[in-house]
Amino acid sequence: MAQGTILLTGITGFIAKRIALDLLRAGYTVRGSLRSQKRESEVRDTLARHLTDAKALDRLSFVELDLMQDRGWDTAMSGVDAVIHTASPFPLGQPKDESDIIRPAVDGTLRALKAAQAAGVRRVVLTASMESVMHGVLSDPITEADFSDPEADTCSAYTRSKIFAERAAWDFLRAHPDMQLTVINPGLVCGTPMDSHTGSSVNVIKRFFNGKDPMVPDMVLPIVDIDDVALMHVRALSTPASIGKRYIACDSFAPIPTLTRALKAEFPERRIPTRVAPDWMIKLLALIDPQIKLVVKWLGWTPTLSHAAATRDLGVTFTPADTAVLKTARFLARRP
Repeated sequence: MAQGTILLTGITGFIAKRIALDLLRAGYTVRGSLRSQKRESEVRDTLARHLTDAKALDRLSFVELDLMQDRGWDTAMSGVDAVIHTASPFPLGQPKDESDIIRPAVDGTLRALKAAQAAGVRRVVLTASMESVMHGVLSDPITEADFSDPEADTCSAYTRSKIFAERAAWDFLRAHPDMQLTVINPGLVCGTPMDSHTGSSVNVIKRFFNGKDPMVPDMVLPIVDIDDVALMHVRALSTPASIGKRYIACDSFAPIPTLTRALKAEFPERRIPTRVAPDWMIKLLALIDPQIKLVVKWLGWTPTLSHAAATRDLGVTFTPADTAVLKTARFLARRP
């Protein structure tokens, strides 16, 4: 059994809850941070349903932390061997003020790193995003060597929040070379959620599954299964080769029409769109739907990516994109 205490920030999140499960299964002690202790029972109950060893919950505790406040971070770091920092906002639409999402992402990342460094906790695994890898990038395939341009016309406020948060983390590392950082960059996280608190990424698939649109855009999505994302975080903790590196956590850039056809084949009774919308129609709909507005600049873009580093260093065999999406759909189909 693995040893060590891990501070897992944002444990109520879609990804973080699955990381917590894998950590407990591996024998780690988990200290999960949340903004309100009111959600402690929700997390504990969810993990209990997925653990075969009920005693594993004895290694789970909680601490109340806020990304925008210093209070509690020193206590949270006491006795910790490593930090997995997942906490960050993820809206589907554009906020009125970009700083409302950028500032918490950047300040929260720096607050976690500074608190860890002050407490003598050297090992940190950071959840970043493909958003900080693929915007304004001309490489083919896209790899971990690529960094998004925050001035690219495809960038949203969320994109910039992930770019600037990851930049801040690497800047901090350069200023404090004693720290040991690994960055995981997931795409759109699909797969089977652990409970009904699924987050915004699952809502993208839900939109297709519920037939909200009669047609789909000619664009791709970077898809990854939540099982693979969690595995990467946990394996990074015990993989010295991952220190100082960032990893693409993504199976592939999957065409949306291919994904919706797979959904329709498994759920023929549902009004899942399979026809491809002409670009002019998407641009017209974008005038009235802010979610569609975010995808206009991606129309017709067909990049590839390489996840070879994650396979080589962390031993991850990625779940195919269509399989991950179908797992999400099966979960949605079971819900009333």
